[in-house]
Amino acid sequence: MDDAASAPPARRSARVRAPEPVGKGGWLNTGGDGYTLAGLRGRIVLLDFWTFACINCLHVVDELRELEERHRDTLVVIGVHSPKFPHETEHAAVADAVERYAVRHPVLDDPELTTWTQYAVRAWPTLVVVDPEGYVVATHSGEGHAPEIGRLVTELEVEHAAKGTLRRGDLPYAPPEPEPTVLRFPGKVLRLPSGTFLAGDTTRHQLVELAEDGETVLRRIGLGERGLTDGAADTARFQEPQGLALLPDGAVAVADTVNHALRRVDLASGEVTTLAGTGSPWRRGDAVSGAAREVNLSSPWDVTWWRDRLWIAMAGIHQLWTYDPADGTVARAAGTGEEGLVDGPAGQALFAQPSGLAVTPRGLWVADSESSALRLLDPDGQVRTAVGAGLFAFGHRDGPADEALLQHPLGVTALPDGSLAVSDTYNHALRRYDPGTGEVSTLATDLREPSGAVVDKGDVVVVESARHRLTRLRLPAEVVSPPAAERSVTEIAVGRVRLEVVFEPPPGQKLDTRDGPATRLLVSAAPPALLRSGEGAGSELSRALETDPAVGPGVLHVVATAASCDAGPDVLHPACHVHRREWRLPVRPVAGGTDRLAVELSGADGAGGASGQTPYPSL
Repeated sequence: MDDAASAPPARRSARVRAPEPVGKGGWLNTGGDGYTLAGLRGRIVLLDFWTFACINCLHVVDELRELEERHRDTLVVIGVHSPKFPHETEHAAVADAVERYAVRHPVLDDPELTTWTQYAVRAWPTLVVVDPEGYVVATHSGEGHAPEIGRLVTELEVEHAAKGTLRRGDLPYAPPEPEPTVLRFPGKVLRLPSGTFLAGDTTRHQLVELAEDGETVLRRIGLGERGLTDGAADTARFQEPQGLALLPDGAVAVADTVNHALRRVDLASGEVTTLAGTGSPWRRGDAVSGAAREVNLSSPWDVTWWRDRLWIAMAGIHQLWTYDPADGTVARAAGTGEEGLVDGPAGQALFAQPSGLAVTPRGLWVADSESSALRLLDPDGQVRTAVGAGLFAFGHRDGPADEALLQHPLGVTALPDGSLAVSDTYNHALRRYDPGTGEVSTLATDLREPSGAVVDKGDVVVVESARHRLTRLRLPAEVVSPPAAERSVTEIAVGRVRLEVVFEPPPGQKLDTRDGPATRLLVSAAPPALLRSGEGAGSELSRALETDPAVGPGVLHVVATAASCDAGPDVLHPACHVHRREWRLPVRPVAGGTDRLAVELSGADGAGGASGQTPYPSL
């Protein structure tokens, strides 16, 4: 929402009496008591104006942990929850967020922004320092100010100890006892090739493998304490892990969000290693590419495999990055770093807290949470918005995509028919976007803060984060049914397979090569790990693929286009055409399977017209 790099410098205020914080929602983490600045006289008070949807606010919560501990007998931090979205005005949701993000200080729930207004706050997050005599002495907007505030607190301690106006004592903090659930605020879920599920047990800083029923715990990975430690499953440490993705080598990549890192889990041994990140958050001016272990990341929230790279939803700086396992590097791929909803070339587009990723033949889909939008990065590097209108356009409305509304979605999932399921988090709903019709509909409601989902046969398994569970829902028959261009399962060879798209220009036409190659082939797979090599775009209609038999059955997504123009000595103004077709090819790598897959785009009999021959103007 706000950014420390663009925020004005802190100001040491004149002698202005700090207004008493009040909020209709009441207090949290106080054991039922309320606090006043008058009652805290003699203590240094830091008011943190935050809202739980704001990634910058969550960064500040983490930045303040060390400061709170170091000055625990003189400094009282009070979080003033000041909502943006309607869901954030619900007291139960605020209480959930306080536990979810381990906020370890008193929190005032101010759903009507009363205290926000009294302090003339204009941005999330904002920090206000009140001295032991009850006067505002400094105000900061954005993140990254903990060192400066720490120095000020030390100065105030010295100054008011000398004046006799400093009072020391224990921090007024009384959290509620968490409920004993199997999962606690899970983030994302991954279906493993074995049929089991791996979930991020975010608040407990672990990964949990669950049986096919989605309930029975098979094992836990991680010690269960905050930290960035590699090693065995029972000693490694995470910090609020979120996104999960299967890598081509069969391991799992983890978006270790609060560690600002990517981790790797060997499923056979449970061994955890670090792939990328230093453990420190990215700041303006830091490198945006380089050796993965030497570049700072910022709150990676989800990951997925696409085009020979691991793609990262870098929620903390509103960008998409990639990790290349071949050379161990990371690089910025899309987004300027400014927060907004702007389409265009990847390097010029603006995102707003991207938090969910999914791949289809159309490209990389992004749940852009803070703009309540569904975005697409296509294979040609263009970003466009499918659903969503801006940072303050949100709600729950079905219908045409340009009229539909979402509310802070955190997840997106590819469905069998080529449509997308959107985990519409703050609407407590699972929504569906159909790229073919451009329509948005609602698949399910009464889901408590869904944050991700995965398809399992004819069902979708949804992460109900605020109900601390996975919930299995039956998909409608029309969503389960594959598109008309999908075939029955083909048994293909283990290892190398030749994919060929047969195309001949219709009679009286020739390939249009005036501006470069006349043909284009795009190949991807679900799951992405099905292909060890051969995915991506190219100009040849023939492609060598290499499959991974350990992944099991999957679907090859193939999109082919060819351009042709009327030809002949008597044709003065030739009409030109684009032939295009998409296929979904269910395959199963087996010993002795076919080593050649052939599909037909069009032929001399004009079959291409039936697959989408579209005129375009001659140049």
